[in-house]
Amino acid sequence: MANEGREIKRLMIRGTVQKIGFRVWVEREALSLGLKGWVRNRRDGAVEALFAGPAEAVAAMIEACRQGPPGARVDAIDQRAADPSELALRRRGELFSVLGDA
Repeated sequence: MANEGREIKRLMIRGTVQKIGFRVWVEREALSLGLKGWVRNRRDGAVEALFAGPAEAVAAMIEACRQGPPGARVDAIDQRAADPSELALRRRGELFSVLGDA
């Protein structure tokens, strides 16, 4: 099966996660792990992200988000399995990797 070992997770990250470069940090970390998806700041002060890729890389990214960059204080991460159609929920400027056709 082509998607075996692959995972898509959607996260809501709460705490001191805006105005400290958290979104940009997520972008850089996710790219270094070869993940696809998007990340955005929300009006309520949270950061929302969707990660797609190998299950091990997605798990590593979620664990990294628990720490965040210097200055971050992560109070909670709510996560759920996501559908591939959610990859299209990104807006211009929220993409951290180019989505392939696959």
